Amino acid sequence: MTTNQTDAQIANALNAVAGRENVSDIFFVACGGSYAHMLPNQYIVEREAKAIIGNALNAAEFKARAPKRLGKNSIVIACSHSGTTPETVEAVKIARAAGALTISLTHDLGSPLDRESEFTISYVHAPLTMSPIHSAAVLQRLTFGVLKAREGNTKADDFDKGLAAFPALAEKLVSDHQDKVAEFAETHKREAIIYTMASGPNFGQAYSFAICLLQEMQWVHSAAIHAGEYFHGPFEITDFDVPFIQLMGLGPSRAMDERALAFAQKYSKRVTVLDANDLGATSLPESVSEYLAPLVFSPVLRAYADKLSEAKGHPLTVRRYMWKMEY
Repeated sequence: MTTNQTDAQIANALNAVAGRENVSDIFFVACGGSYAHMLPNQYIVEREAKAIIGNALNAAEFKARAPKRLGKNSIVIACSHSGTTPETVEAVKIARAAGALTISLTHDLGSPLDRESEFTISYVHAPLTMSPIHSAAVLQRLTFGVLKAREGNTKADDFDKGLAAFPALAEKLVSDHQDKVAEFAETHKREAIIYTMASGPNFGQAYSFAICLLQEMQWVHSAAIHAGEYFHGPFEITDFDVPFIQLMGLGPSRAMDERALAFAQKYSKRVTVLDANDLGATSLPESVSEYLAPLVFSPVLRAYADKLSEAKGHPLTVRRYMWKMEY
């Protein structure tokens, strides 16, 4: 697909959003890494919306909960990279039957998810880069577009301006971090456990790194710890030799990150810190910099995962169960 194609698909979906009689809810529905992309969007809605409620749900959970608010005043935004995730396809069918407006993101036009959705937006998949037509960026463009169309939110333009800087910024970040990434891979290649920690809009990135890049692709035990929850149980596992990756965000949630980092660094000698302030996020439009931070972290974290896989001799494509059997 091209930028023009993706832009046109977004515009068509947002025209449909603007034409709805009323919009009271946005349900962000997906599984795995796609679900992780949904979490910053729920955060955006909660921070920015005046009346619209946003809720990010695992697709199977969406079906099980059967939200009573789901109906003609709802928008359901779904995502599946292959477009074949059964739970997500089923969730879109349920949403359409309830009268909700359905908008889906997939890399594969013509897939079951595409066929079941009223509107489909395609995206590029190049994990070591970031641009306005990457999946995570498209989702946030869509969210700000809905808020602009329904509530007159003025930050969509600033968000687009910030995204324009990303191709060059992502390339520079991956290049500049080569030495740190190589050192991390060498010192962590035999670790059985690596924890990730974040808060606010960046928790989705920590969650994705833990469940997809470490557990799924590297068979490394991990958990994504919310920095605000760290002191309510998880900090008991902190010790001098326990590895953490701490994402330091921007905006009001940063205070939680700083508090958690101070404790973790006091008792662990294995804390790797990725700070949005040091990754160029503060050069982006201030009104939306906290929302752009997850997109800054994305290619850098992938560089860490790629190098770790090389050091371990375990390609990211290797699976034990996924796609190999019925489950």
